[in-house]
Amino acid sequence: MNKGIWYGIGAYVLWGFFPIYWKFLRDVSALQVIGHRIGWSFILLATYILLSGQWREFRSVAFTRKTVGIYAIAGILLSFNWLIYVWGVNAGFIVETSLGYFINPLLSVLLGVIFLRERLRPWQWVPVGLAAAGVGYLTWVYGRPPWIALSLAFTFGFYGFVKKLSPLGSLYGLTLETGIVFPAALAYLVFVDLSGAGAFLHDGLQVNLFLIGAGLVTTIPLLMFASAAKQIPLTVVGLLQYIAPTLQFLIGVLVYKEPFDFAHFIGFAIVWVALMIFAVESYTANRPPPAPLPELGEG
Repeated sequence: MNKGIWYGIGAYVLWGFFPIYWKFLRDVSALQVIGHRIGWSFILLATYILLSGQWREFRSVAFTRKTVGIYAIAGILLSFNWLIYVWGVNAGFIVETSLGYFINPLLSVLLGVIFLRERLRPWQWVPVGLAAAGVGYLTWVYGRPPWIALSLAFTFGFYGFVKKLSPLGSLYGLTLETGIVFPAALAYLVFVDLSGAGAFLHDGLQVNLFLIGAGLVTTIPLLMFASAAKQIPLTVVGLLQYIAPTLQFLIGVLVYKEPFDFAHFIGFAIVWVALMIFAVESYTANRPPPAPLPELGEG
């Protein structure tokens, strides 16, 4: 296996273990956690770009009216996605957050049909329909729609849709996104601190380190993913993406003992079957054709 595969696996494994990290900040409000995640991520990413000699290039491609407009929308969507995820994890809904990222690829396909007039191949409709059935069944099991999962899937799905319109790579893109929402995050954190409810520098060394580290755990898998995406086919990236929600699901059930009975299993199983069909169909459709057999007499 080339290095790209390992970078990709590493990125998704790190994302998969996110619930454990955020649990260390369970006593800090989700808004404060996200404020710090945005702030420290921007500082680290901007510093990396500056020290690696890419600032001039970044500035030349990032600061156009169209690009800033696109990434302002992306930054807002990503901030809401992060907020819902951290709140869901620390409120005891890790399993439901994993469902959001399981169904996200199928929702992204559906958004392409609705907004980009993309046409689905016949076998792509099957997993979309199965996923909808699985969500409907889980709505009946929960006695409510799985709002956390749906909110995560929709915010990240629309985020991905907006990013399709964007001209920047993942490194420059996240730097610009976090930079645009950084002033709002900083203003909120200052306000909370002045009101006496701030956690940073007030709740002990562990909280301080984990809040600062929120930027690090955001940027490291991003840089690994960016490197992987350059070295391996998108079909492989598409298969690797299920590592993260699978690990999150297992952590929710096995580590934090969240409720998961046979009724929940049926709903998730429907979604997993949908994803297997989707993955196989996507791989088959995007697989390069076999090389033609040489003509007699060649060689």
